[in-house]
Amino acid sequence: MSVKGKSARLLDPLVPQKGKIIKIVDETPDIKTFYITTDEGKPFSPAPGQLAMLSLFNVGEAMFSVTSQGEEHLEFSIKKTGVLTDALHEVDEGQVIGIRGPYGNGFPLEMLKGKDILFIAGGIGLAPVRSLINFCVHSRQDYGDLQLVYGSRTPEDLCFKEDLFSRWPQGGINVDVTVDRGDEGWKGHVGFVPAYLEELSPVPVGKIVVVCGPPIMIKLVMQSLDKMQYDHEQIITTLEKRMKCGIGKCGRCNMGSVYICLDGPVFTMSQLDCMPAEL
Repeated sequence: MSVKGKSARLLDPLVPQKGKIIKIVDETPDIKTFYITTDEGKPFSPAPGQLAMLSLFNVGEAMFSVTSQGEEHLEFSIKKTGVLTDALHEVDEGQVIGIRGPYGNGFPLEMLKGKDILFIAGGIGLAPVRSLINFCVHSRQDYGDLQLVYGSRTPEDLCFKEDLFSRWPQGGINVDVTVDRGDEGWKGHVGFVPAYLEELSPVPVGKIVVVCGPPIMIKLVMQSLDKMQYDHEQIITTLEKRMKCGIGKCGRCNMGSVYICLDGPVFTMSQLDCMPAEL
């Protein structure tokens, strides 16, 4: 391909690069993390909270958050939820895959700098938050106290176990984990995330909250944060699941005059309070 042709390809937001899956990690029975690179190295360098479109030939494509990144690869943690994700869970290392991006605006890093940060996540909702946690660990001196409250259905369903129980605590993060249902080997907390949050009762002064998880969890977590007198300006979440084309052309993610892919997907709860009730 000529230099002119290659430049044109890279400038076209709808034309994927040819990537390759170089590593697959089983996180839970239905979540895998895929390490993806290209012949030229890392496909692009996303900010924490940005996404990419992944595609399998003859199957389809979908938007996924970049879970983390290395010098030469991007990581995507994907749960089996449909045709494309089921197909991805069947591929092997070496599989060729289409990748394009990054999309979305990511987390407001300047707003977070110098603040105490409380991360709250449930299940696969930890995936988009993981990129931000890793960023904060890497630049630990730029932030105040860091705390993660994370929950899953069972101990087997906990994502990123090495991060939760080793790497992040060693990186200066207070990690509090709970499960809905324990088993014989589980010695940790048992209970739902909102109730555990109220039990821990982190004070709101000087803190920014980043929350991501199933809609019902977010709804109940918001009720708990309201009880603890958190202001909605302090609370950030991501609406990445609503993103479709990623460039504001299909119109499937708009909420009134707001396009999730162009104006988000990261918003404060006070911004969401002003959006249509269907959110």
